[in-house]
Amino acid sequence: MARVPSNRRAVGKTTAQAGRRPPNQLRIVGGRWRGMRIDFPDVAAIRPSPDRVRETLFNWLQTHISGARCLDLFAGSGALGIEALSRGASAVTFVDREPQVGRHLTQTLERLGAAGATVKTEDAVRFLERTPQPFDLVFLDPPFASTLLQAVFARLPQGWLAPEAHIYVECPSNVPMPPLSAGWSVYRSKQAGQVGYHLLRVTTARIRSAEEVLP
Repeated sequence: MARVPSNRRAVGKTTAQAGRRPPNQLRIVGGRWRGMRIDFPDVAAIRPSPDRVRETLFNWLQTHISGARCLDLFAGSGALGIEALSRGASAVTFVDREPQVGRHLTQTLERLGAAGATVKTEDAVRFLERTPQPFDLVFLDPPFASTLLQAVFARLPQGWLAPEAHIYVECPSNVPMPPLSAGWSVYRSKQAGQVGYHLLRVTTARIRSAEEVLP
């Protein structure tokens, strides 16, 4: 992996701090912001996807990311959504329930000059109860102790997925994913240590009523 030039500043850090990589900092691995470091709040639930995992994911997505409309539903550090914008996504909606995280993400995106970025401070499941809009790519990287994936899987087919959409899921490698909705299939799947990461492909994306989806 290429070294970051020593004069490259970390977004949100002073010049004196930019030469170090503290625990609450990550590096963008590709696209127009490649090599840039961004910091994120000291919140226990934030666990950014490792560089190697993000690099693999976006290699899988390389023919699908340009112009894509993306939803980063458990945004946390913003690593996945910012990586998508760096590589040519047209728009990313970042959702996180923590106000501190939302404020920090907004500041980071402003410093990057990230056009097409929207930040929503809201619970993920509650967000999906809004009037839906279709996305080409959905990132799902909830806190590892979370049990929200099943509820999210149930709501996404209710108008949140564009035809031929992709869904990225990151979860503990020893925990199986919830059952997939009709028309979803596993396109790619790998493991890195305790992290399992999976790219799902959607071949049917119709709006379904709550009666069809929820028990």
